[in-house]
Amino acid sequence: MPRILDQRILLLVISFSASVQSTKVLSEWKKCGDPECEKAMSRVQATTDYLGPDCRYLNFKSGEEIMVYSKLSRKNENLWTGSKGKDFGYFPRDTVKVEEVFIEEEVEVLIKETDFLCLHEDKNVFE
Repeated sequence: MPRILDQRILLLVISFSASVQSTKVLSEWKKCGDPECEKAMSRVQATTDYLGPDCRYLNFKSGEEIMVYSKLSRKNENLWTGSKGKDFGYFPRDTVKVEEVFIEEEVEVLIKETDFLCLHEDKNVFE
């Protein structure tokens, strides 16, 4: 019986640590085209298929177009934020190539709690 209990505790610890990892703040700063981060900064094309690790990430296939709205800065400059159709999320900048730049001058702003919002079947989940 103690062995089964040890295994269950280990599984619980692994599950909890995976949950904590997915709620980790990706950065405290981001660069945008305007202070509200509402304007698209650029249009990019996926150079590879990408499947993100959790609901905060944008999944796409090679060749798809993505509109970029922000770029994480300081702590994690590799992640950009964009949309493809109705889908919105983070993706690594090295998985895309820039096709067209709309805004040259970037504004650095603090991240908001809503920047880590996950949308699941019309339900909002804050990470």
